[in-house]
Amino acid sequence: MAANQPFPLATALRAGETVFAGWATLGAPIAAETLARQGFPAVVLDVQHGLWDTASLIAGINAVHHGGAAPLVRVPLEDFAAASRALDFGAEGIIAPMINSASDARRFACAAKFPPVGERSFGPQRAMMLQGRTVNSDYLREANQGTLALAMIETPTALNDVNDIAATDGIDALFVGPYDLSTALSGGAAQDLTAPEVERAIDKICAAALKAGKIPGIYCRDAARALAMAGRGFRFITIGSDLALLREGAAGVLAALKG
Repeated sequence: MAANQPFPLATALRAGETVFAGWATLGAPIAAETLARQGFPAVVLDVQHGLWDTASLIAGINAVHHGGAAPLVRVPLEDFAAASRALDFGAEGIIAPMINSASDARRFACAAKFPPVGERSFGPQRAMMLQGRTVNSDYLREANQGTLALAMIETPTALNDVNDIAATDGIDALFVGPYDLSTALSGGAAQDLTAPEVERAIDKICAAALKAGKIPGIYCRDAARALAMAGRGFRFITIGSDLALLREGAAGVLAALKG
């Protein structure tokens, strides 16, 4: 994945590459930039459950970009206005939670894509700077292909409509949210990510994405799970989080000190 070309993430994924990405929840631009500089080619800034506000999000997108990675943003539930705004700030992809129907997917795509695919309003001044574009028509021509709309599949309702969601014009990827998916499939009783019904659902989502010519994506808790998901056909795979890495690193140091 070449970081010096416009829209490197979309270019890599559309070329069939598998991309392993970092995940940032702390609302700290320097933490997100560190993930980028350590070698993650993409970093997701999680606004839905993380600590990002508008100012830190703008700084975080800049930091990830300047760290050599593609910045993505997971927006809050049904906040499609935030999707357009994050793209204007320079995000190269938007992950939208709880896309449960083709209607949800269409509303998301309308916010994330310019006409004729969607209805995104034009005003990407910062995004154009980060992409090295000074002519509006250049960015306008490239953005629908260069920015990615990832629809999260996390519920039984979404599973039932997954093929229609995948077929929605303007949706570039299906992204599995395994924690909410496992919670929903168990009726709130468990978060067993490897339960048989969860594993079947994960494979169904991947197959639906591939059938529609879209990118299959998934969140993974660790590297071992990420490699396993790559082996099952997923191509955009996020791993852990900045907070988890901080905890694990601190725990390892403390364990060593205690002997």
